[in-house]
Amino acid sequence: MRPADPNRPEDPEQDPLVRVTVVLPCYNEEEHVVDEIKRICSAMDASGYGYELLAVDDASTDGTLTRLREAAGLFPHMRVVAFGHNGGSGTVRRIGSQRARGEYVVWTDADMSYPNERIPEFVAMLDADPETDQVVGARTQEMGTHKALRVPAKWLIRKIAERLTNTRIPDLNSGLRVFRRDVARPYLRLLPPGFSCVTTITLAFLSNQHPVKYVPIEYAKRAGKSKFHFVRDAYRYILQVLRMVMYFNPLKVLMPPALWLLGIGAAKFVYDQVRNPLYMPNNTVMILMTGLIIAAIALLADLIVRSREHP
Repeated sequence: MRPADPNRPEDPEQDPLVRVTVVLPCYNEEEHVVDEIKRICSAMDASGYGYELLAVDDASTDGTLTRLREAAGLFPHMRVVAFGHNGGSGTVRRIGSQRARGEYVVWTDADMSYPNERIPEFVAMLDADPETDQVVGARTQEMGTHKALRVPAKWLIRKIAERLTNTRIPDLNSGLRVFRRDVARPYLRLLPPGFSCVTTITLAFLSNQHPVKYVPIEYAKRAGKSKFHFVRDAYRYILQVLRMVMYFNPLKVLMPPALWLLGIGAAKFVYDQVRNPLYMPNNTVMILMTGLIIAAIALLADLIVRSREHP
């Protein structure tokens, strides 16, 4: 049999014996990845849910892949997928979700930071409530590096996202969540390769009126070395928030600045006429024209969004 290509996603039929698929990205986690797998499998075994654990090695440079292959014989529900080159956690989660055979897909991390023993609890919440499409673990504290910078930056990005989606979001980029596979599948192609994939799936659900439930969780200090780069990843988070809202509701992004410019231009026009009747300065014309152009782009973008086939 020809080995599966990790960059060529499959579209399997749902396995009736597998209700839950846990996607576990693994990159340089050799010291603790087996402990994390034990914790997840023990919780899922006790839950009674049929499940599979997709442990995806993202081209680790340490012994993570060796540890995963050694552990595969001890955990019958575990499947190991090895990437030939590093694709990022977003790529791992996208391909893992596309290959999922379960009705519910779980995203989490292998760094011992999330309470993965609570995964069955999250699955049960989703299973019991057909009106909810995603359950997210909302962290009650920040334990990452650069805490003094991360907390205000993440608060600002979260507030921008709340403003643009008109939804309260306790945790925009939590890595622990469970969602319905069929609901998420149309949005998987939108996932970026990096950490902001979790932000993307949250905004995709909220922007399309898929109910998301938040459950408070404790968040521990991660094991191993963090792969988060503050400046680069914060910049990507902001871009991804704007990109996703533009994709689903461009008026939210473009119309406010357009109206502000038109309002300022109109006020300045009145001021100019009082000060010097029948004379309009170039800067007034520029402000008004810029506002009109942005408003026209906003309306055109909204028309494109509404005319395309939504998932």
